[in-house]
Amino acid sequence: MTGMSRKLRIVLVHPPDESDASLRAHAVQAGLMKAGYQLVASLPADFHLPEKIAEIQPDMIIVDAESDARDVLEHIVIATRDERRPIVMFTEDETAASMEAAMAAGVSAYIVAGLQPERIKPVLNVALARFRQEQKLLAELDDTRHKLAERKVIERAKGLLMARHGMSEEKAFQKLRSMAMNKNLKLAEIAQRLLDVQDLLG
Repeated sequence: MTGMSRKLRIVLVHPPDESDASLRAHAVQAGLMKAGYQLVASLPADFHLPEKIAEIQPDMIIVDAESDARDVLEHIVIATRDERRPIVMFTEDETAASMEAAMAAGVSAYIVAGLQPERIKPVLNVALARFRQEQKLLAELDDTRHKLAERKVIERAKGLLMARHGMSEEKAFQKLRSMAMNKNLKLAEIAQRLLDVQDLLG
């Protein structure tokens, strides 16, 4: 995803019972055009939304929900479940519960009232930066979990070798390393194979 506003492909989502020609939608669209963004579609938040989002593959989703923002959110969550995207919500719904639900659903910026076209560009820039930061943190967390899981597998395999062959911990680790090198596998992979064989043999 590029940081240049002119390259961002944006989809505007509005409640199914609101016309995409509403005054609010017009204000959002005017602001997008003025800031040089590319609005590729204006879609109602209905059960067709996930397939349309998947088809269009936008870089960002802007939600225009005057009230009952949570109803729209359900469709957005389903539409972005498999492929996360920055989501900006413009709404008149200032209840704390709606705001919390929006953030929990992955909304990067929740903007209540006072929508002026000139505010759109800074709002989208902040949302994009926040989204990228969140994605980075999630990737780091995922990597940490993966490494922890690998370490546990290696420890279990070491314990197996120690119990089976009466080896010291250091000898068991060296054995694992040489097996991994001989098979051209990562340490965690050879450890997992050892455990799988043990499970098969009971």
